[in-house]
Amino acid sequence: MVKNSKEAIVNAAISLFNTKGYSGTSIRDIAGSANVNIANIAYYFQNKHGLLEHCFTSFFEQYLAELEAGYVLLNQGAEFCLKNISANLLNFYFRNIHLTRFILREMSIDSQVVREIMSTYCLKEKYLLQKVLEKGKEWGEFRPHSSEYMIIQLKGLLTMPFLNPHYITEVLHVYTHERFFVEKYQQEIDNWIVGFLCTGIKRQKEAMLL
Repeated sequence: MVKNSKEAIVNAAISLFNTKGYSGTSIRDIAGSANVNIANIAYYFQNKHGLLEHCFTSFFEQYLAELEAGYVLLNQGAEFCLKNISANLLNFYFRNIHLTRFILREMSIDSQVVREIMSTYCLKEKYLLQKVLEKGKEWGEFRPHSSEYMIIQLKGLLTMPFLNPHYITEVLHVYTHERFFVEKYQQEIDNWIVGFLCTGIKRQKEAMLL
């Protein structure tokens, strides 16, 4: 029997949910993969649904912590803040690539768990991102684009490589599990922020002070 059975159960569940799907994975499958008794799963999570909720909650609590760590830099400028937020989230996805894949896939399905997540964590995410974007427009750093559509584009940039790994790997020959990908892709997201969102006014003012 494994020493840290709770962690082993979660890791096994994430792996199986990714390969067999949530509906196609049984508690017996998870127990076998984690090398634990089924009773251990009942003890920690009650059932498979409880395990699913744990995965969602764990993911989004960490996700919001990364977002908030970037948000506290807003007083240093909206562009600087948004770049840090995107870097934090991209690195979080990279460190938790299998969990990220599963969660992003499940978020596309209308379920009670997803609705609960959207009414709590996703609304907090929207509030923080909208605050950065609105401040950026107020301070003259960002162009007057719709904040809602800017959020859609930013989230699309961040999630697409992890939501479509086979296309990214087999068609584009880009490998999201490599550190080089994160470093290169972050540069591209920064380019999008500068080229699409930024007015350039702040940079001009800074250049004039030199």
